Amino acid sequence: MRLQDVLQKIETPDRQLRAKAQARLDRLTKPVGSLGRLEELAAQYVMITGNLAPTVPRAVVFTFAADHGVALEGVSAYPREVTPQMVLNFLRGGAGVNVLARHAGVDVRVVDIGVDYEFGDRPGLLDRKVMKGTRNLAIEPAMTRDQTEQAVMVGIKLATEAVREGFGLIGTGEMGIGNTTPSSAITAVMTGRPATETTGRGTGIDESGRLHKAAVIQQAMDLHRPNQSDALDVLMKVGGLEIAGLAGLVLGTAAARAPVVLDGFIAGAAALIAVGLQPLCREYLIASHCSVERGHRIVLDHLRLKPLLDLDLRLGEGTGACLGMDLVCSAIKIYTEMATFDEAGVSERNT
Repeated sequence: MRLQDVLQKIETPDRQLRAKAQARLDRLTKPVGSLGRLEELAAQYVMITGNLAPTVPRAVVFTFAADHGVALEGVSAYPREVTPQMVLNFLRGGAGVNVLARHAGVDVRVVDIGVDYEFGDRPGLLDRKVMKGTRNLAIEPAMTRDQTEQAVMVGIKLATEAVREGFGLIGTGEMGIGNTTPSSAITAVMTGRPATETTGRGTGIDESGRLHKAAVIQQAMDLHRPNQSDALDVLMKVGGLEIAGLAGLVLGTAAARAPVVLDGFIAGAAALIAVGLQPLCREYLIASHCSVERGHRIVLDHLRLKPLLDLDLRLGEGTGACLGMDLVCSAIKIYTEMATFDEAGVSERNT
């Protein structure tokens, strides 16, 4: 499997299927359009999958973990040791994503794509390590081109395998101390907005820390001059391994004609890369929520995505994605289980 082959496999979904799904939704025992975004979700799911009579899908969130050399620049409120510690917490089932996944009936798969730690043989951990964290993007490119493409392919292969396994809904998650820095850099490059606008407080740094973080990002952009029209170049120079994995997850899921439920800001940055590589994959994206991280709204506006929730979340891990997947499944149940006016013997609206 080559990246170019996957990009060519992604097609525009059939919009006529969305219209047919909406026609059924309009016949259900309710005022037309009264279930709002749930109706939109159901129609989008039918359009993406090509199935006018879907069943509630099995759902899985992939939580990619990686370290970042730029953390050495003091851009995070937490030390790098937290990344492997949280991976172990995921595996024990004690993190926020585990709790919300259990609530929503979603599987969690934890992927070590670049943690600077040797976990050994840990049950439940998918070892896909490309390198032990990225290099410090403030002074050198985060990755080589080969490493970047390798990390993207990790996500593509995991998505492809998951859909073959029977999962019909894929969610994005991540863990990596310092990863809002490359996400802010990617957002600045891909949207053309200044780094000061795309850079937020991440894990909770103060305003002076935020300005320092934005200056580090600007330094990296001035040094490396990432090419906006070459998404792999952007990812290589100012990105992260888990962001690359998530971009691949988006591409692989779209190629398999399944929807992708995005989590927060880091997932949004990965979506910018995926859409940069193949614009058609935007049709397969569902934004679970809008993070309080300031760059996330910029990402969503650029991708023309309307988030389902706005809960002031900024945790990551796939927490918002789990909530979003629960809503998607609710929408499909409305579409498939709710009676039509004819079926229920209910009088329709006066004309």
